[in-house]
Amino acid sequence: MGKVSNPRWKFYRHQLFLFMFYSFQLLTSGVIQYSVPEEMDRGSFVRHLANDVGIPRTDVAARRLRISSSSKNRFLNVNSETGDLFLTERVDREELCDKKPLCLLMFEAVAENPFQIFAGEIEIQDINDNPPVFVPDEVKLSISELTSPGSSFPLGQAEDPDVGVNSLLDYDLNLNEYFSLIVTDTESGHFIELVLNNSLDYEKQTDHFVTLTAKDNGIPKRSGTARIQIIVLDINDNKPEFSQAVYKTSLKEGSPKGTLIIKVNATDSDGGANGEVRYSFKKITDTTRSLFRLDPVSGEIILQGILDYEETKGFDITVEAKDGGGLTAQRRVLIDVLDDNDNAPQITISSVSNEISEDAISGTVIAFINIDDLDSTDNGETSCHIQQNIPFKLIPLYKNYYTLELNGSLDREKTPEYNITITAVDKGFPPLSSVKTIFLKISDINDNPPQFSKAKYTAYVKENNPPGHVILTVEAKDADWKQNAQVTYSIVPGYVGESLVSTYVSINPDNGNIYALRSFDYEAFRDFYIVVKAEDSGSPPLSTNVTVNVFVLDENDNVPKILYPAPSDEASVGIEIVPLMAEANYLVTKVVAVDADSGQNAWLSYHLLKATDPSLFKVGYHTGEIRTSRPVLMKEPMKQTLSVIVKDNGQPSHSSTATVTILVSDSDSFPQPLLDALNPSENKPRDSNLTLYLLISVVCVSVLFFFFIIIIFIIRFHRWRQSSLLKPTFIDYSLEHPSDFGEREPMGHIQPPYIQRVCLASNSGRSEFQFMKPYGLDAMGSKAIADADRTEPYSEDRFYAETNAFTQVRSFIK
Repeated sequence: MGKVSNPRWKFYRHQLFLFMFYSFQLLTSGVIQYSVPEEMDRGSFVRHLANDVGIPRTDVAARRLRISSSSKNRFLNVNSETGDLFLTERVDREELCDKKPLCLLMFEAVAENPFQIFAGEIEIQDINDNPPVFVPDEVKLSISELTSPGSSFPLGQAEDPDVGVNSLLDYDLNLNEYFSLIVTDTESGHFIELVLNNSLDYEKQTDHFVTLTAKDNGIPKRSGTARIQIIVLDINDNKPEFSQAVYKTSLKEGSPKGTLIIKVNATDSDGGANGEVRYSFKKITDTTRSLFRLDPVSGEIILQGILDYEETKGFDITVEAKDGGGLTAQRRVLIDVLDDNDNAPQITISSVSNEISEDAISGTVIAFINIDDLDSTDNGETSCHIQQNIPFKLIPLYKNYYTLELNGSLDREKTPEYNITITAVDKGFPPLSSVKTIFLKISDINDNPPQFSKAKYTAYVKENNPPGHVILTVEAKDADWKQNAQVTYSIVPGYVGESLVSTYVSINPDNGNIYALRSFDYEAFRDFYIVVKAEDSGSPPLSTNVTVNVFVLDENDNVPKILYPAPSDEASVGIEIVPLMAEANYLVTKVVAVDADSGQNAWLSYHLLKATDPSLFKVGYHTGEIRTSRPVLMKEPMKQTLSVIVKDNGQPSHSSTATVTILVSDSDSFPQPLLDALNPSENKPRDSNLTLYLLISVVCVSVLFFFFIIIIFIIRFHRWRQSSLLKPTFIDYSLEHPSDFGEREPMGHIQPPYIQRVCLASNSGRSEFQFMKPYGLDAMGSKAIADADRTEPYSEDRFYAETNAFTQVRSFIK
């Protein structure tokens, strides 16, 4: 195993010289110089460029500090707010500079107001990111068994794309009894030789395998290996010899395919198969291999691809010559690429604005222009100009930078737009040129407010509309141009009743659609108005208002509400009494209902849904009156149940149902069915949901009635004490109640009086109290009926009052 010590000192001395030379340049030049390690992530911070060029941080955005958009500056960019210089791509030093000891990334920074250009360069520092690589990593050597110990065999050196310490390599060979390694430093690199330590015996072992390891001196260390197969042969003691130590040539870019570049030549003094030499590429990249072809017999290197000076300016190829006995020799082939004028100038436009106001003053900057040509020498020198007879001119700035400025006055009414053609020409032969056009619009000033298509808008919307329903679309147009004609709609703050108008409607600011934010109720409000504002986007903005009247249309969304019979939890139920032998068309009661809707949606009709005896009763279609269809007979059932349905006239129609229980009574006794109907505690559970008002009413009536009975009892007892004859005495106490038990017609018709008698017997063993036994209908009752028919209709408030009184008395009876 051999190691290199002297080459390292030479390397460090060379690096020290470069460092001193570079430092001298930093002190004497005005170029901004930074350094960053390679392989930094995209977006990595480099330096605060604004601070280094003397631009305060607060002025970075105003001065539009940026990197020139040349293709050379694709790795860098500047934060437009902070002025920080950062990487836009990952930088691979090996890809960018190959093996150059100093890798510089040039850039140009541009600032405006005033215009300044700052040249800079960034040194890309190498990191140990590439391990040594043997090409190929499997080597076959053929060694004659007659080869004497101490013989050496050249091996291909490992290649490390890194530079400096990261590319200094140490070589090791795995321990074995036959071979060792010698590494010698030469001007072209390390010369590695495999040394035979002991004689080979073809009959004992036909081949041997050893591993060659290359380690760099970077941190961390990286290594690569090559597997070497030694094939033992007989008698081949001469290796090929090249005619030159290094082959050099040059070729112009754009040369046609098939061009002969150079021919290498190696000879072998052996005879027969051992003297036949064949050539092959050894040290070559895949890209280079695709550009060149090596004839294995003649040694001619022929161009088979397209050369581009802007991509690669030269190639370093290693060619190996191998004889028939397996001995090899290697030589470097250096190919330089010559530049040709094959790139037209590239025009980069950094436009300040594609639009300029017609009142702009002369000297206004329209755009910044940079001309870049990838060619070199005269082929990369350019000139630039624009067409004549337009109010614009090009002002040269620095190198290939120009500004396009206004050189005169503008009149949008005469010329609303310009096509400015920029032509760049290089100085090559023949000259190449490029053309770019700037399209520039002349903007108008904001002098026209938006105008609505109507002076006033009227909208109709049905109630119960879904939220989000489009009520109306308003439209306003502006005679101005571009943003001065962009109209935005809004609703002027106001009130609908006591609520903000913004809780009722909203408007789309772009298209003028007015949306309902809630469901409207015709019964709550029937119309309202809003004020819509149309405002353009000019500076200052102009606006116009318009009034929108919104009318709510009624829908049939309310069911009829039955006022009488008074509704309970589940339905409207009433109890009425009809005397026996009542004549036809006798008014029993009246179903009263209202509808909160309006118009035909509130027209109500009454229908008999079902009845115990449908032939006995009829219902007024429009009045809701329940009358007898024929005379009431003795054989009629004592309890009649009628179901009356109330319908409105809307579409679809809504309805409610009322149930009326009618008790048929005679003139001699109070029928037991009536007692059952008036004593619901035996037939149905008490209502557990009585209101506080009803409870107070029941208690008050009960107390009054209790005191009333006590007074009657005291008076009766006093008369009994004064009487000399102990005979039964009757006190008739009649109570007449107008419609408290359901006989009063809701619209004012009075039913026959209901007669009650209280009887106290003095001759019985105990006092007996008879209560609530009905008398039959007599002449006085008939007269009361006639009087009731002549009574004028009463108001709805009176109807509710009498209904409540009836409820209280009936509760007391319970």
